[in-house]
Order: sequence, then structure tokens, then C-alpha cells
Amino acid sequence: MDSPRWLPLESNPEVMTKFVSCLGMKPTWQFGDVYGLDPELLSMVPRPVCAVLLLFPVTEKYEAFKQEEEEKLKDQPQVSPDVYFIKQTIGNACGTIGLIHAVANNQAHLEFEPDSPLKKFLEQTSKMTPEERATFLEKDESIRVTHESSAQEGQTEAPSLDEKVNLHFIAFVNVGGHLYELDGRKPFPIAHGKTSEDTFLEDAIEVCKVFMARDPQEVRFTIIALSKDSY
Repeated sequence: MDSPRWLPLESNPEVMTKFVSCLGMKPTWQFGDVYGLDPELLSMVPRPVCAVLLLFPVTEKYEAFKQEEEEKLKDQPQVSPDVYFIKQTIGNACGTIGLIHAVANNQAHLEFEPDSPLKKFLEQTSKMTPEERATFLEKDESIRVTHESSAQEGQTEAPSLDEKVNLHFIAFVNVGGHLYELDGRKPFPIAHGKTSEDTFLEDAIEVCKVFMARDPQEVRFTIIALSKDSY
């Protein structure tokens, strides 16, 4: 059986904030654009930040690096059991997977409505393997329906289901003072060293810079931060 395909989610903070709020997350934290990587522009991002999402182009260089990285790390994935990780088995669902990674690893900070479908999904899948969570997501109607309506909400016209989308979303989170890259296409989370609540945004941006340096000709990078609402 073919794996299911969803419409891609636009890298638009408003669409993302609406998406998680439709799934019952209270708007005490909101997604916002990171407009640049230098200290001055980073200082404009409301703090604290609990997750960073990176949208980047999947190029041949990146795929080659990904394969090398997997080989190198496959015997030694040092990952805290507290990291919530879900595999991506649904085509074009990387935006939703990124949002789940951002929210699931910050449940201590975030607040939910009592009947939140997202909170329910996280509770029901908390003891599952990353593969079992992926299968469970395929069957989760409330998340799928919200994804579909959010995908059609963006400012750009959503591509058709079969159109090849070569942009990919990943999430960076701080779990237990360590910076993790969570990518549902990879076999396991990637640890990027120590971090703290105060330095998390800068630490995540350093890893984003490495992605950009790998493809210096590319301009299709978008960075979005999940920040505590300052209004």
C-alpha cells in the first residue's frame, strides 16, 4: 500500500500558530519568523524560545551528508529517553511532524485546552516507539483534517498532492540541557551538544548555519521560533 500523502504546510508562523491552536494548544506561546542570523536580528525574537523550526531545501549535497551522518552515528545514538521522536511516514507531513516535535518536547512549558486533540495524541503515544507513533498519526483524523485546512490557508497556493516538494521541515528542541535536531526522515534524533534556556536560540541558529553553509548557493531557508507570547 502506498504511504499516505498530505498537502504541504506553508512555512508561515500565523498558519502554524493557528494550526496548533485548532488542536487545543493555548496561545501562550506563538510561532514567529526569525528574520536573520546576526545578533541584532536575533535580539528581536521574543524570549524565551522553546523550539526552532528550520525549513530547508533537500539537495543532493544534503542527501549525501544525511547518509554519511547515519553511517557515522548508527552505533552510537546518544539520546535521552525523554526526547519525544516520531518518524515521518506520510508524504509532505514534515511541517506537522516538526510542530509535533516542537510541542511534544515542551509540554512542561505549553498549556492545552482540556479536550485538546494534540495533547490527547501526545498522551496516547507517549510510550510508543517512533514507528508506532507514525502509524498512529496516519490514523489520527483530527490532526489530518486540521493539517489539510491549514495547508490551504497559507498565502501561496498549496501545491497538488502529487507535486514533488523538495523543501523539508525539522525541529530543534532543548531536552535536559541538550540540543536535539528532530527530523522524521532520520532514524533517530541528532544530539548537537549542550544548551540552556538562555542560549537555546543562538545554539540552534549555529546548527542552522551549518545547513546553510552546506548549500551556499541556496536561498530557500526559513527559520521560525516558538516563543512565549509577549503581548
